[in-house]
Amino acid sequence: MYVFLPLTFFYPMNLIIDIGNTLVKTAVFERDSLKYKSVFNKDNLADGLIQAYNEFDISHVIMSNVSHFPKDFSTLLPKNVNILILDQNTKVPFNNFYKTPQTLGVDRIALMAGAALQYSAKNCLVIDAGSCITYDFLDQNNNYYGGAISPGIEMRYKALHQQTAKLPHLKPINEIPVTGNSTENAIHLGVLNGVIQEIEGIIAQYLEIYENFTTILTGGDANFLSKNLKSTIFAKPNFLLEGLNGILIHNLDE
Repeated sequence: MYVFLPLTFFYPMNLIIDIGNTLVKTAVFERDSLKYKSVFNKDNLADGLIQAYNEFDISHVIMSNVSHFPKDFSTLLPKNVNILILDQNTKVPFNNFYKTPQTLGVDRIALMAGAALQYSAKNCLVIDAGSCITYDFLDQNNNYYGGAISPGIEMRYKALHQQTAKLPHLKPINEIPVTGNSTENAIHLGVLNGVIQEIEGIIAQYLEIYENFTTILTGGDANFLSKNLKSTIFAKPNFLLEGLNGILIHNLDE
C-alpha cells in the first residue's frame, strides 16, 4: 500500500524506516512535513526503499528495528546517504530515567521523542496499540521513567486458541457484544472489552494524579479503539514515524 501526498517543492528529505514485528513502515519528511508513507511486508524492504528513492531526493535516513532482520541494511541504501540507526545510545529530546535503558525498545523511545517534541510542558501518556499494547508516560518536565506492556488484541485472541483445547482463533469484530450469548461472542467480549477497560482504567489512574494531562493513541488498532473509548484521546496513526523524524532532526541540529 502506497500513499502519496502533494509535493510542493523538491528538496532533500528524510527517509524514516520503522521495521516492526510483521510490517515495515516507511515515510519521507521534508523537515517536519510528511510527504509520503508506505506499508509493506519485511520481505519487500528493498522494493519499498527503491520506491521512496525514485520519488524523492533522500539525504538522511533513520531506522528503527524491533524485529529480527538478518540482511545487511546498509547495502540497501545509496552510499551518499547519511544513516542513523536508532538504539539506546542515540541522542533524544527527553530525559530518560528508565532503570534498564539498554532493554528499552526503540519504538518506545521514538514515541517518547514524539511526545517531547509535540506536547512539551504537558503530562503525556502515549498508548501504542499494536502486537503489544505499550503505555509510556512523559511528564511535563520532559522526564521519562517508563510505563507498561500488555498483550495486544490479536495476541489475546491467539492465546485463547493456543492455550486451550477447543476455543477457536477469532478475528476482531466491529460491534462488541453487550453479553456473550455464544462462545464466539464471549471471546469477542472478553478480548475487546477487556482491552478497552484496561486502557480506560490506566488513563483514569493517571488522571487522578496529574493535571495538564493528555493521551495519545497510536498503532495498528488505534482506529478501532478510538471509536470505543470514552476517554478524551488524540488518535495519531503516524506518531511513531513523526517521533523518529524528530529524533533524526534533533541529531542533525546538534
